[in-house]
Amino acid sequence: MEIIKETFGLMEDGHMAHLYTMKNDHGMEVSVSDYGAVLVRVIVPDRDGNPVDVVLGYDDVEGYIRNSGSVGCFVGRNANRIGGARVTIDGKVYELEKNDGENNLHSGSMRAGTMFYHAEYKSSEALAAVSFTTRMITMEQGFPGNLDVTVTYTLDQENTLTIHYEAVSDEDTIVNFTNHSYFNLSGHNSGSVLDQEVQIVSHYYTPTGPDMIPTGEIRRVANTPMDFRMPKPIGRDIDTPYDALRIGGGYDHNYILETEAGNPVPVAEMFSPKTGIRMTVSTDLPGLQFYTANTLKTRLPGKNLSIYLPHAGACFETQYFPNVVNEPKFAKYRNSYVKAGDVVTTETSFRFAAEQENADV
Repeated sequence: MEIIKETFGLMEDGHMAHLYTMKNDHGMEVSVSDYGAVLVRVIVPDRDGNPVDVVLGYDDVEGYIRNSGSVGCFVGRNANRIGGARVTIDGKVYELEKNDGENNLHSGSMRAGTMFYHAEYKSSEALAAVSFTTRMITMEQGFPGNLDVTVTYTLDQENTLTIHYEAVSDEDTIVNFTNHSYFNLSGHNSGSVLDQEVQIVSHYYTPTGPDMIPTGEIRRVANTPMDFRMPKPIGRDIDTPYDALRIGGGYDHNYILETEAGNPVPVAEMFSPKTGIRMTVSTDLPGLQFYTANTLKTRLPGKNLSIYLPHAGACFETQYFPNVVNEPKFAKYRNSYVKAGDVVTTETSFRFAAEQENADV
């Protein structure tokens, strides 16, 4: 396997951003950048062997600097929403940026996807890996603690992309990382994903109020349009007059997963009948935010001058629950609180395969 390093554009502060492309022996390529630790390209052979780029993105760093939809971003310290934009840690209340109404979303404007990272990379016959490291300075996002972060993207010969997160803080704090890539298995520039099929191994989800903050209820998916326990087209039920879909403008919900720390298991699949590409998502995290790009409208043209509009992709954001830090009803689920000195690791992977046209779906 090989890794190719190339320039990705000059930033205003004089930093030259770089792109690192990992290639295996089976036609799969993954490109990531040291700006934002973003996932830029994932190229997978379709059923006919043609290369298909299955993630939305931009051709250079400028697009990611002006990235209003968090396209491809590494998100932290805290992914998703914190109600009231405040959190209590060790009895002290920390006020966060209100960048989503009265709430904090994806840690505010100073988020992981806007930072520059130190990169190291290595390859062997079996795999290629690029690691990005940085220190998130205490209080720069409103959270306490200097947080040392490593995000490692690994591509193997089985067409699996693995994202491994590791962090340690010198104070008690919050750590809840995710990746915000929009997947379109028919191709990043192919339009809507509503005809593509999704399966989510989950019996429950966490409904929200109009502000998209979970109410604390744990609701069954059975007999609702939220049920993805069996594969179905994303668009089959998306316009159903159901409260959760009305509030979210489509799917934008946290599904509860039966996982345990340190033991990633398959939790979701996506399939394109057009290309035959299937993606299997595995994680050791307790939640999955399934988001169907309901409000996506990129400020700049994407790769190859593509225009990305609502439903142009689907996100599988593995995570701790939204607002878990403030919701007592979520106490029995794993929390994003981290003690000083404790090393936190989580892992999510995306495995790709192409199926023939007559394969069972």
